[in-house]
Amino acid sequence: MKIKDARVIVTGAGRGIGRTFAELFMQNGARVMACDVLADDLAKFEADAKKQKWQLATAKCDVTKEADVQQAFGKMVEQWGGVDVLVNNAGITRDGLFLKSKDGNVTTMSLEQWQKVIDVNLTGTFLCAREAATWMVKKNNPGVIVNISSISREGNMGQTNYSTTKAGVVAMTVALAKELARYNIRVAAIAPGYTATEMVLAMREDMQDKVKSTIPLRRFATTKEIASAAVFIAENDYVTGRVIEVDGGLRL
Repeated sequence: MKIKDARVIVTGAGRGIGRTFAELFMQNGARVMACDVLADDLAKFEADAKKQKWQLATAKCDVTKEADVQQAFGKMVEQWGGVDVLVNNAGITRDGLFLKSKDGNVTTMSLEQWQKVIDVNLTGTFLCAREAATWMVKKNNPGVIVNISSISREGNMGQTNYSTTKAGVVAMTVALAKELARYNIRVAAIAPGYTATEMVLAMREDMQDKVKSTIPLRRFATTKEIASAAVFIAENDYVTGRVIEVDGGLRL
């Protein structure tokens, strides 16, 4: 697929990796719809994009709500006539041990911690992928869905909820790639390792150094290095049903 003039929708695009996905596609000539629950971040992004003369539209969207997702994609289609690429980036963490016992007191991961991560990372990914595929088929145009998994999909201590969702995203990616190939829709995933986002860089310096020491390349990924994998997937018409790991060689 040619990126220039492609119609791309990115979820969780108000800041961090999501915003970098959107920026990199626009730098390559794409028209982008940025979706996020944070209206202030979207407004700032829209103002910044205008200065760069990029083609950006925005939609406030909670990916856990079916009506919000339908409305965002409807706005995209109304503005640009269809959807060529979805970057399914919206995701959250609610880390905590599954169970901890101390001095006879047992605490566990709450149902709320579990359910919220499932709702955003897994159900949200499903809803957006379904809506993107629906419009691609309705408009009879080839398309690409890029889901965001994580190195944590292998199972990371303190992330039972997050790891479960990111493993589920991979299984969903493979299933959708097999089902949607007949419609010329490709589906692939990216599994980032530790990335220099605001959240990671907010850790104490000694904690950052400890994490970096476990990474063969001894540094965090840049958000652009993660985003470039999505551009690669979109451009290469023979990539589908696979996970691209961008993790500096780290194995949890």
